[in-house]
Amino acid sequence: MDTEEKLLAMLRVLGHADRLHFDGRGGQSRALKLLREDVAMTQRELTERLGIQPGSASELVGKLERAGLIVRTPSETDRRTADIRLTQAGAASQAERAGAEKSGTEELFSALTGEERKALLELLEKLYRSWSERADREPT
Repeated sequence: MDTEEKLLAMLRVLGHADRLHFDGRGGQSRALKLLREDVAMTQRELTERLGIQPGSASELVGKLERAGLIVRTPSETDRRTADIRLTQAGAASQAERAGAEKSGTEELFSALTGEERKALLELLEKLYRSWSERADREPT
């Protein structure tokens, strides 16, 4: 395996580890995290932000509502839609999760010095910029 193949393999492994350790129940955790960050949004906004199909979003929102983690309320700006917000239980769950994420992140990067972390971030940002520029130039 050459260096590039090893790099790609390592990025995949780290991405999988990130999802496994920090995302919990996948879409549900990601949805709750988005609501923790943005306070409220419509189901359409949530669907778009998660990058999932509307039917999957309906199922996801239903599960979270039945679990008492979110509540739907009529939108003040558009009566045809509902805003989705965390309940007190959902907010408490997310506050606990945020603490666990911070602890896990600190543990993950504990193998690197502060300088190594900055260098890694700079390299990953450079790769991302290059990839984004290339993707913008290529026809779809």
